[in-house]
Amino acid sequence: MDDLSLFDLQKTDVPSGRQPLAYRMRPATLDEFVGQEHILRPGGALRKAIESDRLPSMIFFGPPGTGKTSLARIIARQTEANFRQVSAVSSGVADLRKVFAEAEEQIRFHDRPTFLFVDEIHRFSKSQQDALLPVVESGVVTLIGATTENPYFEVTGPLISRCELFEFLPLGSAAIGLLLKRALKDRERGLGAGGLKVGAKGLEAIAHASAGDARAALIILETAAELMPAGGKGTVPQEVVEEAIHRKPVFYQKRGDLHYDAISAFIKSMRGSDPDAAIYWLAVMLTGGEDPKFIARRMVIFASEDVGNADPQALQVATAVSRAVEFVGLPECQLNLAQGVAYLALAPKSNASIRAIGAAMRDVQEEGTKRPPKHLRDAHYPGAKRMGHGGGYKYPHSYPGGYVSQDYFPPGTGERSYYQPEDRGFEKELARRLKELKKGKGPG
Repeated sequence: MDDLSLFDLQKTDVPSGRQPLAYRMRPATLDEFVGQEHILRPGGALRKAIESDRLPSMIFFGPPGTGKTSLARIIARQTEANFRQVSAVSSGVADLRKVFAEAEEQIRFHDRPTFLFVDEIHRFSKSQQDALLPVVESGVVTLIGATTENPYFEVTGPLISRCELFEFLPLGSAAIGLLLKRALKDRERGLGAGGLKVGAKGLEAIAHASAGDARAALIILETAAELMPAGGKGTVPQEVVEEAIHRKPVFYQKRGDLHYDAISAFIKSMRGSDPDAAIYWLAVMLTGGEDPKFIARRMVIFASEDVGNADPQALQVATAVSRAVEFVGLPECQLNLAQGVAYLALAPKSNASIRAIGAAMRDVQEEGTKRPPKHLRDAHYPGAKRMGHGGGYKYPHSYPGGYVSQDYFPPGTGERSYYQPEDRGFEKELARRLKELKKGKGPG
């Protein structure tokens, strides 16, 4: 367990050339904090709570590099309360109980509240999260949780209900630019002592590549500085900035919020018939290390869910892509995936099949399972005919056009209309056939 006190903060925050630039440039005060104006604006509820040292239990959530941990450290430095930190990666229930016992002593003997910062709170198991409930509800501790995940997916409902949620948004280009300039000027914590400069074009490129992640932007800047010749001063050449950008790590968690958001954007782009956007999100997922088999499975589902019989070949294409991914593997299978994505995005769309099975499932669940009419039951086993199974069944192939009208639903159910094809693609032809069948004329 990592206990974080004001003394620890003062001791560890001494600038050191061995610490990463992103760590050294963490804001020390609210005035230094950049971004998140929607929750930290002067006079706002959260800022007032921090400045008055009267915080509610809360959860900070948002992408990496948006200031969640930095704000917690500012609170730790500013508060008069007992401040403790645990990491959900390395701490268990026993560690939490030690903090709770200490917090109770602080209240009983010193009338001093305890703030508990839990980094990566989404990594706590349900039992660990449940252990927080009574102490949060009773006020023994004030919880400050931080997570890169959507708390509604990863944090239990009871714990969410006891906390205020604050969403941290990706930083804008202006905010990233401000942080980069600050790091270049700061002689104690930043790169100011080296006399290094980055031109406006270079700063703009770094801000764009960081995608709103302050940590990523500072990593790129530090990488660019390291790529300069020993003792190099002056303006960093643009080609050096570009090389540093290409070395930037891709932040993508295969089980995280971005995983769900990216696959959602991918599916919705194909559904919206935008092959370019769909291929972009495919590239995001592949670059981030997403399992191509997972992507291919989603494409097979999409082929039936969103294309359906408007283009029956879509399912064949998606299935072929899935097999190709298994057979070829990365990196070459990205070609198979891109080909399939383009086809599915441009295929005519219909969700008639999913609407049909959804309606039928609801009826079965509400009405219960019914037996087929006797003329449709299995008549191949001994004794079946004596029970009337198969009696009166009309064999369609024995009739003109291969069609004959008869009851196919359970007795007393009546006719149901589940499959309603759209008037587009191949389903337009199926709609015509269905209309002829309803009139009793056969499929035509």
